[in-house]
Amino acid sequence: MRASKICIQLVLLISLVLLLLSASVYSQQGDQDREQDRDKNYTQLQLHSELSAQKDTVALKVREAASLVEEKGEETFPEFRENGSKWFHDDFYIYVWKLNGTRAIRVVYPPDIQGEGQDVSEITDINGKPIGKLFIETALSESGEGWVPYEWPKPGEARPSTKYGFIKRATFGGETYLVGSGFYVEDYLFTQDTENCEFINATGISLCELIHPRRMENNPGINYSIAYEVVDPGEKSLPHRLSNPETYYTLEGNGTLYIDDVPVTLHKGKLVFVPAHEVQYMENTENSSLLLLVIDQPAWKAENEEIIG
Repeated sequence: MRASKICIQLVLLISLVLLLLSASVYSQQGDQDREQDRDKNYTQLQLHSELSAQKDTVALKVREAASLVEEKGEETFPEFRENGSKWFHDDFYIYVWKLNGTRAIRVVYPPDIQGEGQDVSEITDINGKPIGKLFIETALSESGEGWVPYEWPKPGEARPSTKYGFIKRATFGGETYLVGSGFYVEDYLFTQDTENCEFINATGISLCELIHPRRMENNPGINYSIAYEVVDPGEKSLPHRLSNPETYYTLEGNGTLYIDDVPVTLHKGKLVFVPAHEVQYMENTENSSLLLLVIDQPAWKAENEEIIG
């Protein structure tokens, strides 16, 4: 009887120890998962905050410059033109327009002093957007400040980039001024363009990686890749399979995707999910190119792909 009680106690004790060990392992795994989530969120926050911080910085400097104009008027203009100062460095600068109703004369323009004195009321961006009028309207609005997006080339470049400008009204001695600055959005976000993307031959057709975490300087906190694929008329990819799923989204054109030899028609706007380990290939029998986005999760790896035959 005593031996039976001891056995029962031992069983209960072992069960309790196993329960505690299981709880400990679960807790550790939970801690690891939470830590990974925190790291991922922190990475995402870093990417987001870099853009937000620049936006806040530009707005703050414009407001400070406007306050100086309201305090000293045109006496502060030479300070804005001083290269290497807080007002003019790298590709950042403060500009000032003098307003007269709906007309505006540029009175401070550090990148090109020769541009000062010009009427900029009708200035437009590369797409014809009337940014002169929009700047003036923003400065003369009830709030007296605001943001205006437009397309403008970076210094030394012909191709335009998205610029985000902050405008604020200032007054001194009966004169009304527009004080502004801006920043290029692409400098604080990851962007990619198919025209600048490096194309390679993969499974017999041409593609470029638009985004891949292993090709980026900073950890973006993602585990997927997106490629842009071009299948020219008459082209056919090599049969292959991946150890991960793959998703195709058709941007333009028509073609056929074969999954385990089963044909799937592709046309603009169509999305097809290819399960892992299925043999696949595609063919373009049309007279125009077939353009697709190819999404892999996890991100594409050479060791995850097998060419068949």
